[in-house]
Amino acid sequence: MINYVSRNGVVAVENERGDRLRGRDQLSAVADEWNHLMKNRSESRDIGSFNISVADDGRADDYLFDRAREIVKHGLGDRAFAFAVTARADGSGFDVDGVTVLRSTGGERLTADDKAAAIVQTRLEGAGADATFRFTGYGNGTDYGTSQVRSLVASHKGEVQDERGRVIADAKQAGDLVQLEWRDQLYSRKPRDVMHLILSARAGTDTEAFQSAARDFLGQQFAGHRYVFSLHDAGSDPKAEADGGKRPHVHVHAIVAMRSDAGERVETTIAAFRQWRLAMAKKARSHGINMEMTDRRDRASAPAYSKNQVRPMNTIGCTEHEGTSAAAARRYHAKRDDRSDRSGTARSQAYMQKAQGEWREILQSRELGAQQNFVRSQIVRLEEVRTTAGTSKTVHQESGNSGSQFRTHLVKLAELVSEGDDMRHVTRPEFEAYEKRVETALFQAEKAMALEERKDFEEIAQAAREHVNVRREIVELLEGRGPSRISDQSSQERGADGRQDDKRRWSDAVERHGFAAADAANKVLVDIERTR
Repeated sequence: MINYVSRNGVVAVENERGDRLRGRDQLSAVADEWNHLMKNRSESRDIGSFNISVADDGRADDYLFDRAREIVKHGLGDRAFAFAVTARADGSGFDVDGVTVLRSTGGERLTADDKAAAIVQTRLEGAGADATFRFTGYGNGTDYGTSQVRSLVASHKGEVQDERGRVIADAKQAGDLVQLEWRDQLYSRKPRDVMHLILSARAGTDTEAFQSAARDFLGQQFAGHRYVFSLHDAGSDPKAEADGGKRPHVHVHAIVAMRSDAGERVETTIAAFRQWRLAMAKKARSHGINMEMTDRRDRASAPAYSKNQVRPMNTIGCTEHEGTSAAAARRYHAKRDDRSDRSGTARSQAYMQKAQGEWREILQSRELGAQQNFVRSQIVRLEEVRTTAGTSKTVHQESGNSGSQFRTHLVKLAELVSEGDDMRHVTRPEFEAYEKRVETALFQAEKAMALEERKDFEEIAQAAREHVNVRREIVELLEGRGPSRISDQSSQERGADGRQDDKRRWSDAVERHGFAAADAANKVLVDIERTR
């Protein structure tokens, strides 16, 4: 990992002591320094498979599953499990094959070895069961548990039940049992030696200031831990752009030892990550970088996609991806297109409601200028996800005509139109691109509107297009090839009729485009005439 972030020793890395390391020899010494931190590690044993051999007690087999479940509960206690029963052909009894969560609700974790099997055996004998218990395997995490329960279902042709008597008939039900119900009971632990942390800022950020901010953050957040870090930016990265290097945004790679010399481990929880982001933004601001920590619920943003849900298509500049499945592709495009999304939990919904109130306070209490449209758009986004709560996502995406969606497009349209307020320095291609964006926004808004609002929308569209037309005339005049409706003609061509025509043209222009636009255009014409 250190070779990767140092570009095989070409880029210098800095450690927690402030030493700058470069070259393979200095970097390889890091492994020796950290070696004592990477011992005595073991994964938690979360899932165990077992077998119970039960002697015949002379009772009928009609309630075989109930009898087996009772025996398993005597042995395993208050643990979740799934099991199947096979009656012996010779009538001497039956066998129980099962999979269980090794941690009980009281916190006791069986180790799935001979010692743990002896504990279960003692409990069975204390309950008077004529049975022999043994563990047949163990593993870590939900993936292992899912594979074991699915194998149990397949080998017993769907005749599997859980501790509550529910039938687990197929692979899907087996996966749901482990992934949705057993997951929170596992308290799974899979220790890592090191953590790869990336701190990034937008393109154009001062590299020295960002490096200093990252240095301060790492020193504060991981005090007592070993770490190294290096900075990558488009100018200094030796890796070719086609190979994924020279990214436009400045970023820092940090490799952190998960365990300190004192034995403390880095906490990696969602709450910890949030605190890291807050701390990094604060350090960046202290070095003159305008950075804020933004929770996705502040803007009703879509959830992030994981590296397993996408594959890279083009690594030049900002990497382009495609989804590895239809669901992954929807998640990827929702994030990249900045679509709004509502968090499902009650806590997150309360957070978003509070965020909407804070956006409203910002709008009312400050002189925002050009930022007003942005603040309004955030309020509309949060209102949209609030009003569409409880509706099907598929219906919401396919209908495309909700009132809140229409309001969102109108806010975007207002932002686009306001871009053209100063066309004095815009070239013809830039103006044509601007005009196309306005027409696209009009099309999207019209598609999202309700039929009863069409009359009002036609007035909005006409006003927006007239606004663009005024800007087109200004661009044409600046290029010296457009006719002027409100030209300042030379005195030789003027008479009483000419002055009346000018007044009439001026009145028409003000009536059509508004005083501000007509006045701005007239000032441009005066400047052109003076220059000429």
